[in-house]
Order: sequence, then structure tokens, then C-alpha cells
Amino acid sequence: MIKYFKSTVKNVGFLLILLNTGILITQEIPLKKIIVIDPGHGGIDSGAVGLYDQEKDIVLSMALELSQWNHQLFENTYELHLTRSSDTLISLSHRMAMAKKLKADAFISIHCNAGASSAKGIEVFVPEIQGVYAVETSKMAAAILREFQYKLSFNSRGIKMANFRLLKQSIHDYPAILLELGFITNKDEGLYFSRKQHIKAMALAILLGLINYLNY
Repeated sequence: MIKYFKSTVKNVGFLLILLNTGILITQEIPLKKIIVIDPGHGGIDSGAVGLYDQEKDIVLSMALELSQWNHQLFENTYELHLTRSSDTLISLSHRMAMAKKLKADAFISIHCNAGASSAKGIEVFVPEIQGVYAVETSKMAAAILREFQYKLSFNSRGIKMANFRLLKQSIHDYPAILLELGFITNKDEGLYFSRKQHIKAMALAILLGLINYLNY
């Protein structure tokens, strides 16, 4: 596990080097794509409680960093919206209504996992019901998973199907995935989440995965 995190720190620098390629790619997009980022939980709903932080705070920090990457490094190439930008509880219906009203090209709900102290790794959920965006959803999930697995050395738990309400209600309107970005109940991954530079790296990994998906 120590080797895992040494590799991760090294790969953060490598991920930043990739930005030049990402900028060149995004310049080819004629129209802005609309992305809705959904930091899970909020307010009185803390989500999972880890060894160092609460899920609601981690995912909000990651969403805000993702927005900053889009603004500072990609010059707002994408029209990016957050379902919440502060520690407030937003209903699932309002989160989904936003994505539908905006006619989102991608909807990503960000979460942290919790479980046995030995559990670790990232998993991505797609709708169990196969809708009109089934192919696009699978491609988006795979693109983001690759960034975490090969650039940040996260253990991959794979792409899984689920009947979560956020996913089930999306199948006719927009591609949607739910990310479970590691276990805050795991000592090493919990510590990883507690450091700002790692949150920034994970946010960038999500955005680069989106770039690959939206362009190809």
C-alpha cells in the first residue's frame, strides 16, 4: 500500500503534464458540452463518515476543484454546473431536474465508499435499465475509470449496474454515472482523501476522463 501511494504522488505530476494534450483536444470542440457534476449528500446528510473526513465534504471539495480546472486550465471549454456549491442538502428530484432542464451531455454523481477497513478501490455505477444512452454511459464510465486506474494507480473494482434513483431516472434524458471514489473507511484511502493536492488530482482525473469520452 505504501508503494501504491508513492506511485500515486508520482502520477499526479504525470497527470498535470497531460494537460497540454487535453487543451489541444478541447479546442476542436465547436460547441460547449454541458456537464452536470453532482456532489452527493450535503447539509444534514453527511454521507459516509470516515477516519478523517465526511463524505459530503470530500465530494464537494472535489466538485469545486473540478470547476476550477475547467475555468483555469481549459478556459471554460465546457459549460459546467454543480448541483450544489456549498454544504446544503439538495433533493434527488432537484438534482435530476437540473440535468434534464439543462439538457446535459453528461451527469456525474460523486461519492465516497464505505465498508470493511480492508476494502479499497474505485467503482463506477451505470443504470441497470438499458436506455437510449446505454452505450454513451458505458463509454463515459470506462474513460473515467481508466484515468484513476492508470494515471493515479487506484485499484479498479470495475463498472457495475445499479438501480439507484439518480441513474434510473436518467435513461431517457442524458448519460449518467455514479462514482464511488475509494473507501474513506480504509486507513490509506481515507488519508489520501484528507490532502488537498490529492483532491485536486482526482478532480482533474474526472475531467480528463470526460474529455476523452466527449471527444471520442
